[in-house]
Amino acid sequence: MNQHSVPNPVAVTAFSAAFAGGLGRKALYQALLENESALGALTLFQLPFDTPVGEFREPLPEIRPELRNYTSRNARLALAVVDFPGDGLRDAIRSAAHRYGPQRVGVVIGTSTSGLFETESAYETLLRENTMPDDFCFLTRHAYQATPRFLQIELELEGPCYAVSTACSSGAKAVAAAQRLIQNGICDAVLTGGVDTLCRLTLRGFHSLELISASLCRPMDKNRTGINIAEGAGLLLLEKMNSPDDSGFAVLAVGESCDAYHMSSPHPDGLGAIKAMENALRLAGLKPGQIDYLNLHATATEVNDRIEARAVHQVFGDGLPVSGSKGIIGHTLGAAGALECVISLLALEHRFVPGTCGLRDLDREFRCNVVWEPFPELQIRTVMSNSFGFGGNNASLLVSCHP
Repeated sequence: MNQHSVPNPVAVTAFSAAFAGGLGRKALYQALLENESALGALTLFQLPFDTPVGEFREPLPEIRPELRNYTSRNARLALAVVDFPGDGLRDAIRSAAHRYGPQRVGVVIGTSTSGLFETESAYETLLRENTMPDDFCFLTRHAYQATPRFLQIELELEGPCYAVSTACSSGAKAVAAAQRLIQNGICDAVLTGGVDTLCRLTLRGFHSLELISASLCRPMDKNRTGINIAEGAGLLLLEKMNSPDDSGFAVLAVGESCDAYHMSSPHPDGLGAIKAMENALRLAGLKPGQIDYLNLHATATEVNDRIEARAVHQVFGDGLPVSGSKGIIGHTLGAAGALECVISLLALEHRFVPGTCGLRDLDREFRCNVVWEPFPELQIRTVMSNSFGFGGNNASLLVSCHP
């Protein structure tokens, strides 16, 4: 599909999430209402610098013995979301597989870290004992496709299965890929979203780029000092429209772009961000005035927030309510686009606009309508969510209620 064709909306029949504050949609909704940070001290491993992180602290499920080669923090976090009883994701997947046949249900997952935490631990063993652990397998733990392949086997699905890794837009671009699989008749349903877990490389790497904040991040604030890295997952089951299990929500379109301006910085005029938002609107057949709320990428870095604010103002002016959620959940990297898609769906489900946790003094350069505290908006029907990654990999995702 090219960017000039019009995609068919796809139904969202089930969705769930995991973040530093807990597991499931209810926990995430409550955190958004309270508008308080779920971030805290890192306990998973040690670092030579201080920074709050979004560490998932609940016990993770064990992977069954037959699939033990796939054991990783990433796969276990994904399994926790699939099996969370309150949101019924596994039941919805089972129902879709029964209805369409397992070969018609795909798996597309975005990630940037995958099982890197386990690889780091394996190399610690190598340095200490001069041999890799006997049970370590790169392809089933570290590789990008490891987690989606685990989910496919665990759920007994047989459709297309692959990973998307485009840095911080991975989760949103996975949703775009899933929509295309359904639109083009390759699948009738797709389990999609993003999963990312904490590891040393990302924390040290972002620190070397001087993008890590030593304190709680402050998106869109004039005194923002950088990001707080986090782990999390957002998983959605997408189906062709008019499915029996239709939840009343739909993915309308995902606008994508790649400005390729710099390895780690966006184009200074926000050209890629503007193009992604405009592509989403065009693909959905909508005008800017038909969007009710926009979930910002808003990482709390000096450059990125400024450029996104300029881009949003150019596309939407200063009337559209916008806010950023990373002050609550942290920056979940490859999972961010999917987890914040879930936040967008919660905004639709509960008819409210989330606030911007950490914001104390709005940067006066920003001319868009940044929302500080959550507030109800009974007319909210269509939401956009931005995800912008390294290398200029951009995605703007549109979700909506439908009759």
